[in-house]
Amino acid sequence: MLTPKQNMLEVIRGGNPDRFVNQYEAVQLLFHPYSFSSPLLQKGQENVVNAWGVTNTFPEGVPGSFPVHTPDKIVVKDIEDWQEYVHAPSLKFSEEQWAQIKETMWDPVDGEQAFKAAFVAPGLFEQTHHLCEITNALMYYITNEDEMHDLIKYLTEWELELAEGICSHLHPDAVFHHDDWGGLDSTFMSPAMFDEFFLDPYKQIYGYYHSHGVDLVIHHSDSYAATLVPSMIEMGIDVWQGCMATNNLPELIAKYGGKISFMGGIENRAVDFEGWTDENCEKVVRQICGECGNKYFIPCIAQGGPGSVYPGVYMSLCNAIDKLNEEQYGIKASESTRLPWQIMF
Repeated sequence: MLTPKQNMLEVIRGGNPDRFVNQYEAVQLLFHPYSFSSPLLQKGQENVVNAWGVTNTFPEGVPGSFPVHTPDKIVVKDIEDWQEYVHAPSLKFSEEQWAQIKETMWDPVDGEQAFKAAFVAPGLFEQTHHLCEITNALMYYITNEDEMHDLIKYLTEWELELAEGICSHLHPDAVFHHDDWGGLDSTFMSPAMFDEFFLDPYKQIYGYYHSHGVDLVIHHSDSYAATLVPSMIEMGIDVWQGCMATNNLPELIAKYGGKISFMGGIENRAVDFEGWTDENCEKVVRQICGECGNKYFIPCIAQGGPGSVYPGVYMSLCNAIDKLNEEQYGIKASESTRLPWQIMF
């Protein structure tokens, strides 16, 4: 039997996987010093200001935190003078800080079982609308192109410095990078506009990771983004995580499989709600796996990390995939295929 990591590689290479990859079983999301200098919010926290000056809140009943954009909390007050408001956090961490995180978090992960994936969030687009407010940001892409190009260049240079620190100290074999590019059934901007602002910056960022020992770039966007898949491929994205069923995944797999793989298909709205049931989770798993198969596709909850809004949903999906694997491939879940971070949820 293949290890989870080996099996995932067979899936994304179009080889001979011996079962469906079970959500995040082959990807361990890991942090770095910056993660702790500007930590992610926990459920229930409100009005927490991060290292960029963005105020965030994380109410109960939602998959993640989001910025608060009352007029007094918008960071960029005037896009023409954005340099006065945007000040990148320092990435000058001591060797001791890097070493401690590597020893306590990275080294214990068995790299034969799973990819050691550096977690980076938010991405370039999200950071612009976190700083500016989303309606303002989308308007600025039209009315203030030069300023937005300059702001994205500034953010890109910061991300490249972060990538240098991560690669030289932690040596990941994957990066898991967030940046939501659309809603349920449309992208936030046209492919042409998207390419104008983000194609080259992401080619720089993902190109750096690939050229410094990172095998897989996994990009999270739990959205519709089918029209951006050619750009994802050109950027160097290996796996699009978060792809919703609204993207017509069987069609995308048939058209682009071998150039990029798709990790998702299980939308939170379909399984993750008050009154959820194991029966419904299994129904959704069977439907998406039947439609997509196990080459170039990994069944996974769409949200950008292992877990769910309602406790138990993620584990129910894992169990449903295990059941399907036993029926179709004769492989029964065991301690060797269910890794510790899966058991947590």
